[in-house]
Amino acid sequence: MVILEQARKQEQIFRGIRPEPAGNQVITKTPLENWIRQRLAVHAPLTSSAIAAYQLEKLKEVVAYARERSPFYRELFAHIGPMNSLADFERIPFTTPAHVREQGMRMVCTSLGEIKRIVTLQTSGTTGASKRLFFTGGDLESTIDFFSNGMSTMVEAGETVIIFLPGEQPDSVGDLLSRGLDRTGMKVVIHGPVRDDAAARAEIMRHRGACLVGIPTQILSLACGAGSDVIPAGWVKSVLLSTDYVPAAIGERLEKRWGCRVFTHYGMTETGLGGGVECEARGGYHLREADLYTEIVDPLTGQPVADGVEGEVVFTTLTRTGMPLIRYRTGDRARMLTEPCPCGSVLRRLGPVRGRFEAAVPLAQGLSLNMPILDEALFAIDGVLNFAAEVRRFADQDQLHLCLQVSGGEEERIAREAVAMLLRKEPVAPLFRQKALVLRSITFDTAGWFTTGTGKRQIKDCRE
Repeated sequence: MVILEQARKQEQIFRGIRPEPAGNQVITKTPLENWIRQRLAVHAPLTSSAIAAYQLEKLKEVVAYARERSPFYRELFAHIGPMNSLADFERIPFTTPAHVREQGMRMVCTSLGEIKRIVTLQTSGTTGASKRLFFTGGDLESTIDFFSNGMSTMVEAGETVIIFLPGEQPDSVGDLLSRGLDRTGMKVVIHGPVRDDAAARAEIMRHRGACLVGIPTQILSLACGAGSDVIPAGWVKSVLLSTDYVPAAIGERLEKRWGCRVFTHYGMTETGLGGGVECEARGGYHLREADLYTEIVDPLTGQPVADGVEGEVVFTTLTRTGMPLIRYRTGDRARMLTEPCPCGSVLRRLGPVRGRFEAAVPLAQGLSLNMPILDEALFAIDGVLNFAAEVRRFADQDQLHLCLQVSGGEEERIAREAVAMLLRKEPVAPLFRQKALVLRSITFDTAGWFTTGTGKRQIKDCRE
């Protein structure tokens, strides 16, 4: 029974669902439900049918609005008839990152005088146009309101939140989050991305019981890197991890090291920065359903898949006026959870995001390697703070090369554990068992490498 329970727990960790609280601990319902109920002007308890009816009306409105005001959408929807149902909506063409890069200005539905912020996202390659997203003041206000309500799960009025995200510029993610927290009486420190671990730890030590908001690998370095002993267990109350895929293994190590609760957030600039956030149950993202309609589709056919089936995340902005995105393909791999949330909310939950389809490295036999499955294997090892991965090809064999950033030596022990985890832990182990991949080298970087942490971590494919 003990072995079975341990196996069940490990499966939950990989799926990003932490074990349920022991005993009779009461889990508070996500505050997003009451916020969305107010947004929908529903005076009775919120129901899933009320949300569905609201979203259908908003989908009709945004399609009509975009068709009227945007040259891009007018052309895209030229052959689309009246939209009266979700079945009609699912026949509408997708929009993609390429559309945003190439047609961004033609997607804008207001005058530029009404645009308060333009966000430019650089492409991962060396060529090609960047994506530019346009937001009105009202669009930004919706995000501030979401942040204000979503954060109340992990921090209370009068407590301190230290933001380790970009916040220097007006309307940046840190600035919007700070403004949302101000509304609920929380104290806010915008530190910015971690560039100096010692300085960041000194900031944390000035605020006992603070909530930290930051990038997974950067917060892990603060908790487990060289010099981390200055922050005692129990000093940090809670942590919210965001911006990149969040490995469950990092959350487990933070909770073990600091004795705090770790939450995760899902969102991207295209969603208006806020998309969904965990409740006290920490078993999936409750979605921002008043502002976003979320679908999961088959990445090859584009057809919707059933709840519980993994596919590509597609969303539609329901209330954005500056630059609506309709059926926008994110490339993110996830599924809608089917089981009721322990918090009792009727809001839908998005399961853990498993990276992006396009970032997966194809291997022989139809298999593939992506960063999330390496993350869950390697970040579970004490001493590993970060890593870089490359796939190279030699003598008709795909080879994995790893460079681990570690703290405090013990390279031999960490190397042994890394080999064991990769060759035994699901779902990465089958790649080696089926000889689609061989582990060629493990090297170490004890000094670490400078990074703002804001870029997506990806496997480098060095094959010709």
